Amino acid sequence: MRTPTVVALCGSLRDTSYTRLALEHALDAAAAAGAETELVDLREWELPLFDPGRRDRGDAAKLKQEVGEADAVLMGTPVYHGMISSALKNAFDYLGKDEFEGTTVGLLATAGGGSYAPTLEHLRTGIRTVHGWSLPHEVGIRGASNAFEDGEFVDPDLAARVETLGRMAAEYARIETHSL
Repeated sequence: MRTPTVVALCGSLRDTSYTRLALEHALDAAAAAGAETELVDLREWELPLFDPGRRDRGDAAKLKQEVGEADAVLMGTPVYHGMISSALKNAFDYLGKDEFEGTTVGLLATAGGGSYAPTLEHLRTGIRTVHGWSLPHEVGIRGASNAFEDGEFVDPDLAARVETLGRMAAEYARIETHSL
């Protein structure tokens, strides 16, 4: 059996990003479950503001290849006004059914306050639109600035939820959805 690949798209551009920290924990769990992992840190990618008439600018082709070749994708975003970050939305606009159809997708949102549900719904709707398979297990992190200490989760239950997301991404990545 081929080793599955799990790619995480980090929609936060902050240097000290709680979204990135959470995704790194999820990727560690995916690796422990037998997957090869990669973090796509959008700070390091050249993705100009999406223009449908100019779809191949910057690192767009590289992004399409990374996501298109993944067996599972984790999408993480900070919550801004109840929505996903502009960085993640812009990257997502470069992608479509060619990259996501039949792909397992795990969702994670980090909120400074307490409301992350609309953001997860926004992500779920987008993934369904491009025919991705959204995992039923999602992670929302309230009060993200208080959720970590020295790069580790303060709450062991939250750590377990994030680990479950990564593990499930690796496990579901092994399912051949294209043949269903």
